[in-house]
Amino acid sequence: MSRTRPDRLPARKVVSHLGVMLLVSVVLGVVVSGLAIPFAGVLGFAARNVSDSVDELPQALKTEQLPQRTLILDKSGAEIATIYDQNRVNVSLVNISRIMAKAIVSIEDYRFYEHGALDLKGTLRALFTNQASNGVVQGGSSITQQLVKLTLQNQALLKGDKKAVEEATADTYARKLRELRYAIALEKAHSKDWILERYLNTAYFGDSAYGIQAAAQHYFGVNAKDLDLRQSAMLAGLVQSPEAFNPTENPQAARNRRDVVLDRMAQLQVISDRKAARTKKEGLGLDVQPMSNGCVSSRAPFFCDYVISYLRQDPDLGPTPKARMRLLRGGGLTITTTIDTRMQDAAQRAVAAHVYPKDGAIGAIALVQPGTGEVKALAQSRPMGTDAADGQTFLNYTVPEKYGDAAGFQPGSTFKAFVLASAIDQGIPLTTRIPSPSERAFDLGTFNTCDGPYPSSEVYTFHNSTNGPPDPNLYEGTRESINTFFVALEQRTGICEPWKLANAMGIELDKKWEVPSFTLGVADVSPLDMAGAYATFAARGLHCDSHPVTKIEDSEGNLLKEYKPHCAQVIPGDVADAVSNVLEGVTGPGGFGEALAPPQPSAGKTGTTSDNQSVWFVGYTPNMAGAATVAGVNSVGHPVTLNYQTVGGSTIYEAFGSTVAGPIWGDTFKAIAPILPDEDFQLPDSTTVAGIRVPVPYVSSCSSVDNARSVIEGGGLTAADGGFVDSSCPRGTVSYIYPSGGSSLSPGDTVTYYVSDGSPPPPPPKHHNGGGHKGGGGGHGNHGGGHGHGHH
Repeated sequence: MSRTRPDRLPARKVVSHLGVMLLVSVVLGVVVSGLAIPFAGVLGFAARNVSDSVDELPQALKTEQLPQRTLILDKSGAEIATIYDQNRVNVSLVNISRIMAKAIVSIEDYRFYEHGALDLKGTLRALFTNQASNGVVQGGSSITQQLVKLTLQNQALLKGDKKAVEEATADTYARKLRELRYAIALEKAHSKDWILERYLNTAYFGDSAYGIQAAAQHYFGVNAKDLDLRQSAMLAGLVQSPEAFNPTENPQAARNRRDVVLDRMAQLQVISDRKAARTKKEGLGLDVQPMSNGCVSSRAPFFCDYVISYLRQDPDLGPTPKARMRLLRGGGLTITTTIDTRMQDAAQRAVAAHVYPKDGAIGAIALVQPGTGEVKALAQSRPMGTDAADGQTFLNYTVPEKYGDAAGFQPGSTFKAFVLASAIDQGIPLTTRIPSPSERAFDLGTFNTCDGPYPSSEVYTFHNSTNGPPDPNLYEGTRESINTFFVALEQRTGICEPWKLANAMGIELDKKWEVPSFTLGVADVSPLDMAGAYATFAARGLHCDSHPVTKIEDSEGNLLKEYKPHCAQVIPGDVADAVSNVLEGVTGPGGFGEALAPPQPSAGKTGTTSDNQSVWFVGYTPNMAGAATVAGVNSVGHPVTLNYQTVGGSTIYEAFGSTVAGPIWGDTFKAIAPILPDEDFQLPDSTTVAGIRVPVPYVSSCSSVDNARSVIEGGGLTAADGGFVDSSCPRGTVSYIYPSGGSSLSPGDTVTYYVSDGSPPPPPPKHHNGGGHKGGGGGHGNHGGGHGHGHH
């Protein structure tokens, strides 16, 4: 019987086999340093050259911190949002169930604790088996090698390095060799337990779950330390192909793969055959927990957005906004915020009841706590999202433009409170009467600014929109919101002090708004601006910057930064008391806001603007301030009149602050009344209204903190620490105080001292000249204004 000669292997197969032999030789040469590489010459290389190239490979792999999800919590510690680039929560190996660790080792690398970086036996078997079958059938990588591969890919992706991504995923022997060298370095530098822990925290388990803790929580609603056999086997099976075995999309494939893991564990005698068989009869037992990423699904989406924007501008969190966002989205931080979800829910219900998402208007309210500046709630009528046809938006109308991209709205007569406060501070009696006809002409050049007389000789006629006494006093003029009264009052006070006061109370206003129509509210502001400003009156003249965060902790629970109130006494306490006493008339009997008043003592002010484009109600109790607005806005965010708009299911024929915006404020404050302490406003001094004043003592620059406190408190005032500032004074000494020495305050008012950090101050920033609208607002009247501002 003749014998036929077998066909020769094709050239491609020969080269492939030679490549395998070369890799095996290199592998052996790496593992056993200095061994000859007998097959290198087959492809034209000298063994010495290959050995040299191996020696040139990096000696160690830099294992950077794994990105983890960040939690945003409310004031009480309840979660309101999660943000991340990779949904991961690192856990130590002792907090991963032993059966989970055994399951992953059984299916991925059963000799993990016996071999070094390379399972030579498994690698050789896989290489030759794959070549014989002309395709990849078996995987020969150890857990350490897999960790190297995952680490290189992950770090390249997070850095956005396309070249590094290509190198980390290239199907080449060069990549395998590089990974092996790194694996050897890892094995030298770390224990097996460390490598397994890192692997379980790095691996992707599908469905946006990175690491074993996130996977356990997502698929089963348990922590990694509580995973049982059935759960562990399924998760261990996922790492080979997370998408193919995704249990939420391919449950049968996931179950089949889980059973493979159970069989392997039984084969290795990790579990008994009987236990494997019993577990295989069970279903997957999923209890899938939804995973939200970002603010859209938060119960307080625009507050969440404000938190992120606020922190993105904090230089303590990184040198650039990009670096800060990288920390926020990958640092595993726990951010505790100021929000009170009870107040947030009440505010959102009030807004939703009066303004609908698809209305041609925005309804919004902000709540700020007096004396701390903590933002307690932010609610608006248009929900967060991309579906504009459904009324959704990403513009945050509740906060200043630098945080929310919406330019705000004209506040109308709510600005009259700044002129009122300035008049009282200047000693103008509350009983002062000023003739206030329905219209009155004013020479604009008679109004003083911070730079002298207003530069205009124009005679401008201002009009009233409400009826009141012909010669009201400060109580009556405010309660009736009489325009000609307040323009005349501002003529007496000058524009400078009210303009400065508004800025000191947290409203950032350019010089262009230092105009005679200032008192009628022609500058664009946000609800948060106004709530923070009026909170100053409630806090007896102590202004605290509005802020949404109290502290940030790192992934280990260490305090990264604490956000303490930043406060300063901007007006004397008795002046603020007198303002509150006057504004109580607005929510008291006969006032425009009488029907809105909550059970606690309250004060407030209405505001209406040119062409009725926006209406406001800003009010407060002794311990909570809120600003509500309804503004006409079309689908692309441009301002429109509210007149004849259908808002909240009703047609508005003429918009007023008390009837359109007021109900949002009133419903909110009535709802939160049970959780607000019952307190009374401090009555103003009955003799001079301005009360007894004490001078602020002078504190020497660069004096000690103890000395500054002693001097301030010795003057009958309260000393408060304002924190560190850039200063050329020695670190730890007092740079300056505010209000400055020589100012006058009421007894017990607060003087804030600022401590030097020992570094000279940076050069002053360039002057901001404002900007165009992105999200609505009214027109501007730089001269007279007065077109219907200031009614109820």
